[in-house]
Amino acid sequence: MTRPFLRRLLTPLVSLVLLVAMGLGLAGCVTTGLPLAASSPWQPVALATRSNPLDLAFSDAKHGFLVGSNRLIMETEDGGATWQERALDLPAEENFRLISIDFQGDEGWIVGQPGLLLHSTDRGQSWTRLFLDTKLPGEPYLVTALGPKQAELATNVGAVYRTNDAGNSWQALVSDAAGAVRDLRRADDGRYVSVSGLGNFYATWDPGQPTWQPHQRVSSQRLQSMGFQPEGGLWMLARGAQLRFNADPADAEAWSKPVVPITNGFGYLDLAWDPQGSLWTGGGSGTLLVSADGGKSWQRDPVGGEQASNFTRIAFTPDGKGFVLGERGCLLRWVG
Repeated sequence: MTRPFLRRLLTPLVSLVLLVAMGLGLAGCVTTGLPLAASSPWQPVALATRSNPLDLAFSDAKHGFLVGSNRLIMETEDGGATWQERALDLPAEENFRLISIDFQGDEGWIVGQPGLLLHSTDRGQSWTRLFLDTKLPGEPYLVTALGPKQAELATNVGAVYRTNDAGNSWQALVSDAAGAVRDLRRADDGRYVSVSGLGNFYATWDPGQPTWQPHQRVSSQRLQSMGFQPEGGLWMLARGAQLRFNADPADAEAWSKPVVPITNGFGYLDLAWDPQGSLWTGGGSGTLLVSADGGKSWQRDPVGGEQASNFTRIAFTPDGKGFVLGERGCLLRWVG
C-alpha cells in the first residue's frame, strides 16, 4: 500500500474526527455558556413529602397553603419559610391531584382532579366539598377567588364558570369550550389564554366574548405554556427552549423574535417577573435562569442548579413573596 493511498484514506478520517471534536466542544459551550450568578435570591425549603407541589396561595401575609399531587396539602404560618402537612376529609380510596388553590381573605377555594371542588370560609381550617355537575365539560383546572362567595372555575377543556353564591350554582361564561388544553392562565382583568393539548395552537378569551378565539402558533415549534406579562401582553414558551413576547396587548398575534437563553436539551416550563422586574424562567433538570434586561442577557441561578428536580411553576404574590415549585417535593423560596 503506497503512501499517497494512505494519505487519501486518512484525510477524510482526520476531518471526521476534527468535526466530531468541534461538535462536542461547541455542545459543551452551549450547555454551560451562560455565566453563573454570583449569588441567588432563592432558598431551598425542606418539605416532608415526595409529592409534586402544584400551586400555593395565601390568606394573609403569613398564612397560606400549598397543594399538589397525591392529595398533598401543606400549611404555613410564617410566609412560606416552613410548611406542615395537613389532611383533608376525603375518602381514603380517592387519590386526588390538587391542582389549583386561591384565597380572597379568609375565603378559599381548591380544585382537583378527578372532579374535586373544595370551599372554606375560615382560612382553610375546615373545607367543604361541593359536588360538581356530572355534565361539567372537562376536569377542574384553575380556580380564582374574586370576593365574598364569588369565584371563577376553569376546566381543562376551557370551560369557564362563575359563582356568586359560594358555589351553590355556577353560570357558564363561555358558550363553547376551547378543547383539551395543556396550559391555561388567567389575567387579573379576567382574560384567559390557553395552549392546546398538542401545543399546535393557542386561544384567548376576553370577558364578554361568547367563545374562545383561536390563534395559530408562530413557528413550527410546539407550544409549551403561555401567560400574561405585568403590563398585560402575552408571553410564550415553545419547544426548543424558545421564549417570545407579545409586543402589543391589543394584538394577540404580534410576537417578538424568539429568545433562546440556553440550549441544554431541557425545555422551559414557566416564566415570571420578580418584584425588581427581573425575568425568570425554569424547566428541566434544575434549569433556572434570570435576565435583568428583558431577556437580552441571562445568568444561571446557582441554587436552582443544585436541585435534582424539574421546575414546573414560578409564582410571585402581589406582596412580594416568591416561590419556585419543582417535582418530588422541591420548593424554593424568594429571600431577595
